[in-house]
Amino acid sequence: MSAEVKKRYSVRMAGIGGQGVVTASHVLSNGVIIDKGQSTMVPFFGSEKRMAPVESYVRISEDAIYEIGEIIYPNVIVIFHTQVITHGKSYTMPFYWGLKKNGVVIINSETEVELIPDQEKELEEMNAKVFHIPASKMAVEIGGTELATNMGMVGAIAGILGMPGAEAIQQSIKERFIGKGIVTSGGTAALDNVIERKFAKKAELVAKNNDVAVAARAYAIERGWDKQVVEAIVQSKATVSV
Repeated sequence: MSAEVKKRYSVRMAGIGGQGVVTASHVLSNGVIIDKGQSTMVPFFGSEKRMAPVESYVRISEDAIYEIGEIIYPNVIVIFHTQVITHGKSYTMPFYWGLKKNGVVIINSETEVELIPDQEKELEEMNAKVFHIPASKMAVEIGGTELATNMGMVGAIAGILGMPGAEAIQQSIKERFIGKGIVTSGGTAALDNVIERKFAKKAELVAKNNDVAVAARAYAIERGWDKQVVEAIVQSKATVSV
């Protein structure tokens, strides 16, 4: 009997300043740890200001992790804003550079992003799974603010990869906005203040962000994206990235 294959993913998140990319990586990573998994995360950004390019790297695994730092060859790429694709708003270009064969691309967009023929061909040759989720729309309709887009992306990632679970995400969101266990940078702390002014109480902030994450997770699962990813991993028989 073959040994059980442990889930292991290297996730590269890319967006623009003000979207909460770093906060999303905190919540995802901490959620995996709450769920008794292993995770490390490292943010990477230039000037802490709105519209500046931001990347963050998260390793999540059911087994021990020995690496830390930038992820050169991810098997999951998460695009928070289409400008990362169309305007080069990222440190890594093209946006899928380094993506491993049978990898996953998750894009925040209400409609399918039109790629140039060369990009479509390269992604097809890599047998990449490209998923589009209207995270910003969900954030506005469910959370009451576009600032909850990042929690929609966290929910989508969790739904597609099967980790962390819904309860762990909820607990991680609570710890992120109410707990004292995570130290934020100056720019991220300023974003927190903006978000908090949108709600009368932090409890409501947590509830709304969790609602967005839950909806996005369900959106991904209902469309069978999780099953497509599992199938791709079985075909490749390789889940380790560095």
